[in-house]
Amino acid sequence: MNTAPETAEINAPLVTPVKTPDAIKPKHKGSARLFQNPTLERLTHTHIAGPLTIFFSVAAVSLYYSLSRDLLTGLSAFGLFLGGWLLFTLAEYLMHRYVYHLNTSTPARAKFQYTMHGVHHEFPKDKTRLAMPPILTVFVASLLFFIFRFTLGNAGFGVLAGFVFGYALYLFVHYALHVYAPPKNFLKFWWHHHAMHHYKQDEIAFGVSTTLWDHIVGTMPDKKAR
Repeated sequence: MNTAPETAEINAPLVTPVKTPDAIKPKHKGSARLFQNPTLERLTHTHIAGPLTIFFSVAAVSLYYSLSRDLLTGLSAFGLFLGGWLLFTLAEYLMHRYVYHLNTSTPARAKFQYTMHGVHHEFPKDKTRLAMPPILTVFVASLLFFIFRFTLGNAGFGVLAGFVFGYALYLFVHYALHVYAPPKNFLKFWWHHHAMHHYKQDEIAFGVSTTLWDHIVGTMPDKKAR
């Protein structure tokens, strides 16, 4: 009797079961397995240096190109850069609140939410899943370039630079919040703010790189709960 297929199934690594947000309990060790296929699984992990290098490089090249070709003046580039950065902070807030924490009312929604973000809540100390892998980072950066360039013309170079700079800063801050101990200075506020989202209520404190939109929208943690 040929038992090879059965043996292969027994030896195959198990995919981590999908959990809804209310069933997730944070684990400070280990990592989830999202895909049975080893290649796909490998692509879900990355070192933070990869995405950071890509986004910071895109921001620098975009500014250099637009200024060296006289597509933007120094003042306009600075203003557009700040505008793109502000736009990113809004996108960060909206994505985190309405996409990463969407209602898991169906199995498909639950699978999407867990794969995109729930796994991070279950394994918040997994350093290799705090950013998109480089192949997705390049895709996102390219998509943003085409969106801003063809909707805003030359101004898109400045907005793109600010937006991807904000994205890189978000990745850096988020990585620091999960990997390093909180500092004993005013920066400790960021660590505490994000910890409230992970360990107290995941319906509040959606801002990571800034708490600006939490203040504006009204999703700041209650001071009594801090």
